[in-house]
Amino acid sequence: MTTITCKIPERLNAQLEAAARAKRVSKSAIVRRALEEQVRRAGRAAVPSAYDLVKHLAGSVHGPRDLSTNPRHMEGFGG
Repeated sequence: MTTITCKIPERLNAQLEAAARAKRVSKSAIVRRALEEQVRRAGRAAVPSAYDLVKHLAGSVHGPRDLSTNPRHMEGFGG
């Protein structure tokens, strides 16, 4: 396992120590979990949604606004 070093404010360190004591785990374990979650979220954000892929097409389809308002468009439905 690789070791990294980073500087954090005293207040954050105190919160980290309190959380580690409460959960009975090491500070490293809490930091690892937080980093894993952050990386996981960042990976999800990089994948575009279906909407993002087709939003440029919104409003580009031409035709009647509401087919149900013109009985001619409903011929043959609902027997």
